Amino acid sequence: MKQSIGAKTLATPTPVWLVGTYDEADTPNIMTAAWGGICCSQPPCLAVSLRKATYSHAAIVARKAFTVSIPSQAQVAQADYVGTVSGRDGDKFAACGWTAVRSDLVDAPYVDEVPLVVECRLLHIHELGLHTQFVGEIVDVKADEALIGAKGYPDITKVRPIIWDTAHMGYYGLGEFLGKAWEIGKTITTEGMK
Repeated sequence: MKQSIGAKTLATPTPVWLVGTYDEADTPNIMTAAWGGICCSQPPCLAVSLRKATYSHAAIVARKAFTVSIPSQAQVAQADYVGTVSGRDGDKFAACGWTAVRSDLVDAPYVDEVPLVVECRLLHIHELGLHTQFVGEIVDVKADEALIGAKGYPDITKVRPIIWDTAHMGYYGLGEFLGKAWEIGKTITTEGMK
């Protein structure tokens, strides 16, 4: 029997993303965000939701662009740090020993040292309550060459992304491979499992 927990943000797991923006002075900034995901295939889009109080919120609205740098498990301390301090108070790139790279496609920076980067042009803004959802059209994905696997795509086992557990406020790594999509389901028939 299931027990009611109430209306909570417990659709777990969520990603650990570093959202890159430029402020009014053209200073690069990053912040950690977990409220995000792919939201459309054509055009390719992702969405990230930020509170209006964040320094990055106004920057996305003004610049109409943002990046998502996807850190590896080895970068969990830096990912946590940039989510706990404001870009108003200092240079988070410098504090983490990271390099801000100016995107040549959108008006936003990304973290050079992370394995995977998604560059987005702002398409839509949705006011949801405490958060604003920014839908960005993906204009490019950049990956470290050493992470490229089959079919020229990043190998998730080499990216080693961080997963956020909202219920326990903790970070986790990627689990084991469970099965090939559109294949493992073939073990079930109308009569049940084979």
